[in-house]
Amino acid sequence: MRPLSGSVAGTRAALRYRVVHETRYAYESLVTLSQQYLHLTPRSFPLQQTESHLIWVNPAESDGIDGTDYFGNLTRQIAITTPHLELLVHAEAIVALAPRLTLAQLSDKRSWESVRDLLQQMRSTSTLEAARYLYASPHVTLSSAIEQYARQSFTPGRPALEAAMNLTQRIFDDFEFDPKATEISTPLEQVLAGRRGVCQDFAQLMIGCLRSIGLPARYLSGYILTHPKEGQPRLVGADASHAWVSVYCPTHGWVDFDPTNRCLVQGEHITLGWGRDFSDVTPMRGLVLGGGKQVLQVNVTVTPLPAIAK
Repeated sequence: MRPLSGSVAGTRAALRYRVVHETRYAYESLVTLSQQYLHLTPRSFPLQQTESHLIWVNPAESDGIDGTDYFGNLTRQIAITTPHLELLVHAEAIVALAPRLTLAQLSDKRSWESVRDLLQQMRSTSTLEAARYLYASPHVTLSSAIEQYARQSFTPGRPALEAAMNLTQRIFDDFEFDPKATEISTPLEQVLAGRRGVCQDFAQLMIGCLRSIGLPARYLSGYILTHPKEGQPRLVGADASHAWVSVYCPTHGWVDFDPTNRCLVQGEHITLGWGRDFSDVTPMRGLVLGGGKQVLQVNVTVTPLPAIAK
């Protein structure tokens, strides 16, 4: 989603957050069995540490298993055998964010072509890990039209991160945020032609652009702090899930860009996990027996917390 007001670029004031994510399903008829696969625990990595987290379900789960997926994201599988007309999944976490490098600090004059070629030649652990994000995936197709759009930013000899920032800005300028324009299954070519969509679409389009010219890019799923209008209180449940992009750079590792908000990711993005596209890190998916028609409601609240003095 886009922040309610203001810009997130360069914000470094709040480094700890409490995140509450509630998913509620209301069913037309009784559900006798529900099995769900959750990506609702924020991931810990050098730029983010999860201080605490919990997930509780109503009706209570009959069975639950914690795990880790192929990409290293934390998962939970639950089964509910109590018949129910409504399902509530409540996830809550406190995370601490480390300061990230600014665009000036990320200055790297290496051309994007040299980065592409280096990734083909090097066989280090990091480049081999990055290689899994070079190819098409279920929601990210590669096409000549997407490549042509990418090459307007990735001109010959241009530094890779400078070009990635330009692509981030162009997607923001060229596309209209419109929740009604697309669905989860909308092809990237249709997003590109219609110039409308949501954060998921913009992230996957940017990933398609980068992969189409040989640069690894992964999909980040999580949350972003939104800003209420001046003089208005922060509203409970007013936030939402968010998506952005991470680009691999041999000098700095993975660098995150947010095309929905035209910014380099700094201190207001909380990461749940990452994968090739949305399908790898869906917050919640599963199957139910019964239920008939269903109504889904999702509420997210991101609250800044005081930083811990060291």
